[in-house]
Amino acid sequence: METQQQTWQNMTGKFFQHSITQLVEEAIIREQANGHRLKVCVGSDSHVYGDAINYATAVVFIREGKGAFTFIRKEREIQNISIKERMLNEVNKSVEIAYAICSILETYDVEMEVHADINTDPDFKSNVALKDAMGYILGMGYVFKAKPYAFASSNCADMMV
Repeated sequence: METQQQTWQNMTGKFFQHSITQLVEEAIIREQANGHRLKVCVGSDSHVYGDAINYATAVVFIREGKGAFTFIRKEREIQNISIKERMLNEVNKSVEIAYAICSILETYDVEMEVHADINTDPDFKSNVALKDAMGYILGMGYVFKAKPYAFASSNCADMMV
């Protein structure tokens, strides 16, 4: 599966050689052994640079009352697409990762949210994709969060894109 072949890193730039499923399972085992209650939030963001779009997908582990840590995947695509298509590409990248890790999270009883970097205010361009993104994420059975509550995409992924 392509998801397993991607290179992941943390926020300080340390790269990992393992798949996201292995990184997630190892992190859950370690954190739960240290007594932490966890929640995972998955989100993606993108920026356009000329004819290139840089994407970043974040898998954020929240330790209840004890901070957080993140795994990041970066991608670059050469394409010229609409804002709606780009927003839905972001959502698709997040759902792809959520789907890859959901069975592990269920095994260890860890909650997950999927965050979309889409504004709920109709005055913003990204709002054009809100209904489609919400339907896709909720239709997959995941908890949906949009701006201003979508920090995995609008903060974590945004910092690394």
